[in-house]
Amino acid sequence: MRSMSPLQNVHIKGFYGDYENKDVKNLIKVGEVKDLLIFQIVKYKKSNIKLEDIKIDNLNLSDKPHRVVFSNETRILWIGPNNWLLTSKNKKLITNIYHLFNDKDFAITDLSHSRAIIELEGEDAKEVLKKGCPYNFNELNESKCVNSIFNGITITIDMIHDSPKKIRLFSLRSFGESLHHSITDACLEFGYKNI
Repeated sequence: MRSMSPLQNVHIKGFYGDYENKDVKNLIKVGEVKDLLIFQIVKYKKSNIKLEDIKIDNLNLSDKPHRVVFSNETRILWIGPNNWLLTSKNKKLITNIYHLFNDKDFAITDLSHSRAIIELEGEDAKEVLKKGCPYNFNELNESKCVNSIFNGITITIDMIHDSPKKIRLFSLRSFGESLHHSITDACLEFGYKNI
């Protein structure tokens, strides 16, 4: 079965907004992330298992709010008490996930095809998000994530890098096109490049 991109009808490569007479490397880059493994992991309240006993791709589940633990291929985002979002480019993790997280202690849900993922890169990436999101972006850094809204659309924000600023936004697939329109509209002032 072939996977269809949630943004295939709206994400068209090119330059947009106020990009003329600006250095291309200073423009915001807007991209769609495809083929990313996404799992929601929820630990049941009745479970006595210790988080430090579990490692996936050499990463532990963090119990610190808004914390992200990561390696080159995998990121584990704290999205609520005993609730994490695991993202990875390593497709081999699927068998490990089901082996590590037994169904009497955890609920595991594959969200890989139910999310639209937009990545912003550039010094003005946080400024774009400030236009539609009530979160204080001065507190967001490389090891943090947050659940919020952008112009009424529920999103998960994952700060991938501090320098250069790279931010990944997750939304429900059905809101992907609307989120893309809202994000690119907020980018027009700075000039942006769809990659």
